[in-house]
Amino acid sequence: MLTVENLSFRYKSGPPVLNEVSFSVADGRFLAILGNNGVGKSTLLKCFNRILTPSGGRISMDGVDLSRLSGRELAQRIAFVAQSVPNTQMTVHDIVMLGRKPYMKWSFTEKDHKIIHESMDRLGISHLRGRFLNCLSGGERQKVMLARALAQQPQYLLLDEPTSSLDPRNQHEMLKLVREIAITHGIGVVIVIHDLNLAVRYCDRFLFLHNTHVFSHGDISTVTPDTIRQVYRMEVDIIQHRGQTLIVPQ
Repeated sequence: MLTVENLSFRYKSGPPVLNEVSFSVADGRFLAILGNNGVGKSTLLKCFNRILTPSGGRISMDGVDLSRLSGRELAQRIAFVAQSVPNTQMTVHDIVMLGRKPYMKWSFTEKDHKIIHESMDRLGISHLRGRFLNCLSGGERQKVMLARALAQQPQYLLLDEPTSSLDPRNQHEMLKLVREIAITHGIGVVIVIHDLNLAVRYCDRFLFLHNTHVFSHGDISTVTPDTIRQVYRMEVDIIQHRGQTLIVPQ
């Protein structure tokens, strides 16, 4: 269980971005963090892996305070896929290999190489292993970064708007794969995402942020027209089509 208790954050002397935010994510769950631009969604993710330091509160995993872990120990538990992908001239194989760095002692082992190749196979990018990252499409780059994160063998996977540069087909392909990984391997996933319809199609838990606080948190029953009206200031209808929930602006 990943638990957030009364988390607060502000940039230097500015106003609070997050104020006493509390929620939890169980293993194997797929949580969508939702809310307007600037509400603190990406900031919240960056507090998980200590890119940013909260001004108050606590984040723990199975009762262990993450702030007490070394960088290596944290990277063995949490993997982070940023929205932007570095434009670097490294091969796909070498990028994915970086995911094994938290476990490396003197050199890469046979086990490390096996995990690297399994991660690339799972994402369907093995044929790209010798290509340079900066020569790939946006969708291919995002898959490479996800493969690197999976090579870390984390308990929790953090995704910051991973579909923003993908076409509709690749958006669905990636999120379907992430959901399958969460269910099959018991990895908890936390995703910052703007597309409400993608969120309700693939995620099973939902956290709405509004005015620095948690507005609501729970299963699909928390995604209501009233919640969307208050959080996004827009009127919607929520309908069922072929067994899928759809959110339709009025």
